[in-house]
Amino acid sequence: MSPAEPAAAAAPSAVEPPDAAPGLTHPRRDLDDLLTHAVRFSVVAALAGVLKAEFGAVRDSVEVTTPMLSKQVALLERAGYVEVEKGRVGRRPCTWLALSPDGAAAYARHVAALRAIAGIDG
Repeated sequence: MSPAEPAAAAAPSAVEPPDAAPGLTHPRRDLDDLLTHAVRFSVVAALAGVLKAEFGAVRDSVEVTTPMLSKQVALLERAGYVEVEKGRVGRRPCTWLALSPDGAAAYARHVAALRAIAGIDG
């Protein structure tokens, strides 16, 4: 036995989180930490049903301020969940938001985990 073998045997399993009881999993482990924030979850949910949406429409739909939405969208964009497109409508600058494929997948997993936790059939 080499010196590396005992350490490898003691390493936590990649499948089971270190705080999990052996063989047990809870759907909370499928929750996306980024989407546990109510505003970020609301933004992603608002974008899930459309191809893209104007920033102001999302802000009004989610009922937050412009700075709050900007901050949350920046985090979602950095994670690759939201795509931001800037342009103009006539002379007016405009920003559109769209859910990326990774964002759509994360949203679907997160909602499925919430349903499983709540015991709601999917």
